Formats: sequence, C-alpha cells, structure tokens
Amino acid sequence: MSESQPKIIKMSSSLSQLKEFTTIVADTGDFQAMEQFKPIDATTNPSLILAAANQKKYAHLIDKAVSFGKKYGTTLEEQVSAALDVICVLFGKEILNIIPGRVSTEVDARYSFDKEYSVEKAKVLINLYEEYGIDKDRVLIKLASTWEGIQAAKELEENYGIHCNLTLLFSFAQAVACAEAGVTLISPFVGRILDWYVSNTDKKSYEAEADPGVISVTKIFNYYKKFDYKTVVMGASFRNVGQIKELAGCDFLTISPKLLEELEKSNEPIRKVLSVESAKKSDLQKISLDEAKFRWLLNEDQMATDKLSEGIRKFAVDVRKLEKLLEEKIQS
Repeated sequence: MSESQPKIIKMSSSLSQLKEFTTIVADTGDFQAMEQFKPIDATTNPSLILAAANQKKYAHLIDKAVSFGKKYGTTLEEQVSAALDVICVLFGKEILNIIPGRVSTEVDARYSFDKEYSVEKAKVLINLYEEYGIDKDRVLIKLASTWEGIQAAKELEENYGIHCNLTLLFSFAQAVACAEAGVTLISPFVGRILDWYVSNTDKKSYEAEADPGVISVTKIFNYYKKFDYKTVVMGASFRNVGQIKELAGCDFLTISPKLLEELEKSNEPIRKVLSVESAKKSDLQKISLDEAKFRWLLNEDQMATDKLSEGIRKFAVDVRKLEKLLEEKIQS
C-alpha cells in the first residue's frame, strides 16, 4: 500500500463492542447459534427445548431421554417424568460442551407455587448433571419469581450451594425479594413489559430510553449496585436492539440469535449506559420485604401480575407438549 492510499480501519461489530461492557448469554436451545455467536453462558426454557426437540438433528437426545425414562420409571407417568428431567439435562450438557460458562435449567413451571417441590426437583436436576460429569457450579436452576420460587432459591443457595436464576421477573418488588434471598442471578424481562404497555395503554411505540422494560431493568440494576447486592442482573426478553443498547453495561444480557446476528452485522458504536458509578449516585432508598409486603406490591402492579401468571401458563403449556412428545415415544 502506498503512502498516498488511505488506511482502512475496520470498525468492530456492535456485538463485539457490547461484549466489552456486558456478558452475553445466548437465549436459544440451538447449538449452532451458540457456536456462531460464542456467548459465555446460555439459558434454556421448555419453549426453547421443545423447539429444538422437534428438529431431526436433536433426535438422538430425545431417544436417549426416552431410554432413560423406560429404565428408571415403572408407570408411564414416572417414565415421562424421568425422561423430561433427563432431556433438560442432556440439552444442558450439550450446551456446556460449547460454552465456557454456565447453563440455566428450568424447574417445571407448574410447580411455581410449591417451594418444597421446587427444592426437591432442583436437587434431582443437579444430581443428574453430576452423574453426567457436570459440576453444579456450571448450572443455574431456573425458577419463576413467585414468593415460593424465591424462597426455594434461598434454601437452595444457603443449604445446598445450588445457584439459581430467577426468571419471569417483571417488578421491582420481585427484584428486591430476590436480592434479599441472596439468589445468584435474576432475569428481568424487558420485551414482555413493553408488550403489556403496548397492549394495555394508548401509547403504541417508545423510544429505547423511554421503554418501560428498559426503565424497569435500569432501576433494578441501580438498586443492586447502590446497596452492594451480589445478585447478578441479566436483562432478558428483548424485542429490538435499541432495548439492548440502552442496557449496555448491565451485568448480563440474554439475547436471541436473531438479535445477536443483527448486532454482529452492525458497526454502530455502543456506549456504556449502566455503571456502578452512576448507580451509587441514584436517589433510590433501600426497602425490605416480608411475604405480606411482597404480595401486596405485586398485586398493586397489574403489569407484573398479568405477565407473571401468563408466563407461568405459557411455560406450562410447552412442558405439557414436551411431555406428550416423550410419552408418544415411550409408548411406541
């Protein structure tokens, strides 16, 4: 190249820039997407596993789970239950072969109001991971952010050293209760909050900085950092890259392959929006919650109440579909 020719400076992608501020988690059950975007952690739920389970390339995992179910269950119900546990763990194990960090594995959403069941099921899942050679420190048990789910997480963290990811989190009250319970990580949902406001108010579009989901996660992040809570904030459920950019600096962000690809193809600059320094300057006041206060504040928040119950119902529907698929294969 001659001195008269201008030097070409290649800008790093928006995704690469974002990774400088925030740990990126893949919101997918698709192994190829994880290999492409190289996230640190990954998260699954029944909906993602169901979508993957219906693809031929994952048929061997389904077959393995069915064989396990037949071996360890006597009744059909027991066989399906065992196969369901194993399919979640097998997908998690495959994911951990790709990523360097942790995978989140979800407890059946139908037991979101049963603390004792949630604790026992979490222990079963962790034992299965260990049987497959996976250390429990590489697994996050995913629980809905009901009062019972949060208390189950508290017991798992304190008594068994099992790390938890509290999902379906839509309100500040849920976030405060999780922090006080000492859970490892929370997944506040950005896009689903926006969905509710678009459906239930006259306002149908928002600039990213005024997005109600972005505002919710920003407040939670600032509260945690101001009062030195160790619980990690992982923004989740994004509808567009604008929401993601406004949360640059958040501890973790879990992002779908579609939006990861959009960020990968873009060279637009990413600025750090959230930081510990700015959080310390916020005027947030510390609060404490018992069960009665938690339930009242959640009840007062119509959006959070609606989206929490809706999310549990939708995950339960996909669990039943996954059970049906396993049941048919066991019987055949």
